[in-house]
Amino acid sequence: MKEIYLAGGCFWGVEEYFSRIDGVIETSVGYANGDWESPTYEDVCTGASGYAETARIVYDEEKISLAGLLSKYWNIVDPTSLNKQGNDRGSQYRTGIYYVDDADYRLIMESLRAEALKHEKPIVTEVEPLAKYHLAEEYHQKYLKKNPNGYCHIDLSNL
Repeated sequence: MKEIYLAGGCFWGVEEYFSRIDGVIETSVGYANGDWESPTYEDVCTGASGYAETARIVYDEEKISLAGLLSKYWNIVDPTSLNKQGNDRGSQYRTGIYYVDDADYRLIMESLRAEALKHEKPIVTEVEPLAKYHLAEEYHQKYLKKNPNGYCHIDLSNL
């Protein structure tokens, strides 16, 4: 099993989208690469903590590759939009790819360069090693499974 952390606006939709992909074993949502210790949702919403709402994706690379996951990721985000996706605004909603395996960096950058060719504006998606990840509060976990009519900026039929 491998893991990758993907930020793309509200983490509810990112988690739900990836949970539906064959080869994805587990998902959770949390806060990645910020400055504070033990941030709460309220802290992250202020934008002052530096964290991005992020989905942790654990996957079986024999069923889906990192390249395959990233291809799906680019389908659900606007990588040229700084600090906003859909109706979500603020630095906590930035796009980001946070990796834990240094060997993934090359593949991530290849994917980003290929995606950049599809856009006239520059890509603003962060690509960084995962420095910190704090699991979000329980009510955020699997939110759209628990609340099927909840807000989501992602077209969940776009698999």
